[in-house]
Amino acid sequence: MNNTATGSGHQERCRIVVDTCADFTPEIAASLDVDILGFPYILDGVEYTDDIWTSITPAEFYDKLRHGSKASTSAVSLGRYLEFFTECAKEGTPTVYLCFTSALSSSYSSATSAAEQVRAEYPEFELYVVDNALPCSCGELLALEAVRQRAAGLSAKQLAEWADEAKTLVHGYFTLESLDSLAAGGRIPPAAAQLSSKLDIKPELSFDLSGSLSLIGVNRGRKKALKSLIKSFKENYVLDPTMPITIVSADAEKDADWVEAAVRKEDGCANLTIIRGSVGPTVGAHVGPGMVALIFWGRNRAEKISLSDRIAKRVRGVE
Repeated sequence: MNNTATGSGHQERCRIVVDTCADFTPEIAASLDVDILGFPYILDGVEYTDDIWTSITPAEFYDKLRHGSKASTSAVSLGRYLEFFTECAKEGTPTVYLCFTSALSSSYSSATSAAEQVRAEYPEFELYVVDNALPCSCGELLALEAVRQRAAGLSAKQLAEWADEAKTLVHGYFTLESLDSLAAGGRIPPAAAQLSSKLDIKPELSFDLSGSLSLIGVNRGRKKALKSLIKSFKENYVLDPTMPITIVSADAEKDADWVEAAVRKEDGCANLTIIRGSVGPTVGAHVGPGMVALIFWGRNRAEKISLSDRIAKRVRGVE
């Protein structure tokens, strides 16, 4: 699926573009009224485009990985972005693209290059490319709220500025069944994956302000790892019953069920809107079967930056 458009851009103050790395559920993808660009992935040497589980189911994809199939990914090409942004420019509606984190993909660089070329050819066209700095379904939460903000009247420029600030309020905490896929993709040393397997060590991962993955803890056994997700939720969640949270898994529904039940036991959380989904093939190629993620709006992550980061910001004149 190259993109999904569900409505005329002329009826909106701006057009919102996202990509499949946000791991949308098929139902949300069909209802959002946004354009969705499909990321490419390679399975056993054959390239596919992520079509949000239309041509393969999560169970089929992750069963293939469990039985030895090899999956990898590639970035959206400059040519694809040029083609798509040119279509947007000809259509004319001011456009905002909430792009998958630049820390994990070169797609953002290609998108900004393509945007510069299209703006040069169509100088009257408003086009904004925002690095969402969010892996996985964290991008889905940002997109959902972006649609709501557009309906509330934000212009394209305002929406791009809003997204660039709001992204630091989105939290995501993940645990993996094993580190093998990360090792296979060169994200961690193979020896670390082998050692964690022998010791039954399950990592808890999150991401920093740039969108890079960060290891925030290790646990002996799966149950402790799932409990650590709930601990992170309790420490960082800011209760707002109007805002949904998301729980996604890489074909680990029973564990996702446990996480949902644990969240609903927290004060004020019994009736929260919880979106359940599956980790898409683009992200799934790197994390492998068994990932569980808990994603929500919370305290501002930018307010807890380290002393060295504060110094760097001051040197750059940001503060």
